[in-house]
Amino acid sequence: MNASLKHWREAATLILAAGRRLGADSLPSGTPLTAAPGPPLGSSHGRSHLPHSSCFDYDVLMLKRSSKSGFMPNAYVFPGGVVDSSDFSSEWLDIFKSFRSSPGFGLRSVTQPPETRPPVFATDRLKLGSPIPGDVAFRICALRETFEETGVLLVVSKPDEESLLKSIEDRCATAQAPHRDVNELHGSELTRWRALVNQDPSNFLRMCRELEVLPNIWALHEWANWLTPAERYGATRFDTAFFVCCLQETPHNTVQDEREIVGFQWSTPSEILQSYQAQELWIAPPQFYELSRMCRLPSLNDLHDFARWRATEGCERWLPVYFLKEEHYIVLLPGDKLYQSNTSGKTQVDTSTDPQPEDPQGDTALHRMVILNPYSAKLQITITPKYNHLHPVVEPALSRDSRSQL
Repeated sequence: MNASLKHWREAATLILAAGRRLGADSLPSGTPLTAAPGPPLGSSHGRSHLPHSSCFDYDVLMLKRSSKSGFMPNAYVFPGGVVDSSDFSSEWLDIFKSFRSSPGFGLRSVTQPPETRPPVFATDRLKLGSPIPGDVAFRICALRETFEETGVLLVVSKPDEESLLKSIEDRCATAQAPHRDVNELHGSELTRWRALVNQDPSNFLRMCRELEVLPNIWALHEWANWLTPAERYGATRFDTAFFVCCLQETPHNTVQDEREIVGFQWSTPSEILQSYQAQELWIAPPQFYELSRMCRLPSLNDLHDFARWRATEGCERWLPVYFLKEEHYIVLLPGDKLYQSNTSGKTQVDTSTDPQPEDPQGDTALHRMVILNPYSAKLQITITPKYNHLHPVVEPALSRDSRSQL
């Protein structure tokens, strides 16, 4: 953990996508798909409207936060939470002992120059007293929080450990770590451990040791890094690493924890965005943006291939900057001509030369969200994404009349 942070608490979240059906030759439930090497099958440009829900062969897991939550109450979010000191515990060295000789515990290396890496990944954790790299600890955090909040446990069993290690040593481009199906663990045993982990996050490490399993860090692909801006969503702010994981089939044992999480749903990205526009649920800007990105890839295989291929490129740290203009908010993101940030997340915004929200062609460097009301947002993007990432689908905001007809 990075105790030197002045404004943010470090956190991790998991965008969990799962196939809707199994083919005759499909892998068991809970098994990550095998990726093909090379560039993504999709394109950053070309689609300008949300694909119909029937185009998707996968759903994404969304959790509803409690109304009593101090951070984004009632919002639908991806699984995740704050990093615990146990995620950086040196005791993980024993759990991952077969992988200690492999750089990054066998995770694929990132080509992004160290000086441009987000601090959440670039910080030297050894200087902070932990031998566990940030790339590993944040994946452990995302997997632990997913288990706590949903009961979905993504692990590698001892029998699979040897084949996983061999594939890493052989640098096999198509190799992927198989999950141990969560249903292989007795339901009561899983429930007991989940309760213990909710009581004390360090019990996640103890569980992995006693059950002889490894957190499947290799199935999580680096996707994004978002920081909570100043004066939004309460006093607590987070520096959050976003990962993507694709499962062959939707887990059958998803159950909310009834504490911070009071509901969940598996839906396609377009269904979630349409429900948001119809005021049936509320999502924050990071979820809105990332789901809009996923709408570029309605195929689970394409999503997995792209996520795994792109993850080695790295990512950019994004700190949204809000300003009020003509009764609506504009959220600036890196690359926008008005974007200037400092370490506190506050900025001076000169809007004198800013085009009207309805006229995005008035400038060549736009990267922003226009929030007309809590349930109506639209994206304006004219820049090229860094690190070979996807442009989100740009869908015009619905008018009040069109929303009333949904």
